[in-house]
Amino acid sequence: MLFQNKDCAAVAPQEGVTRKVMATGKDMMMTEVCVKAHVTTPPHKHVHEQVSYIAKGSFDVICGEETFVANQGDSIWFPSNVEHGVTARDEDSIIIDVFNPIRKDFL
Repeated sequence: MLFQNKDCAAVAPQEGVTRKVMATGKDMMMTEVCVKAHVTTPPHKHVHEQVSYIAKGSFDVICGEETFVANQGDSIWFPSNVEHGVTARDEDSIIIDVFNPIRKDFL
């Protein structure tokens, strides 16, 4: 099934962040999150397992007790129920998130 970016509505969960649900299946979904330079997504956790791909830019990342820099082309795994968050570094950045199961709160 094809999902076209132009048909996906953007929402702004916080200032400096926009999110699009790009595709959904039976048990997984993909989102595109655009984060302005120096904006932080507050640390949070959820039951969903999450894999993220840095499509543009770079992020300071916290995942549990770990902190690191993720650059364009890097991928991250966030286990279920582990607190995590990102801060875009010196440029507007894009992260692609895949969740299992589907984040019904995003629909």
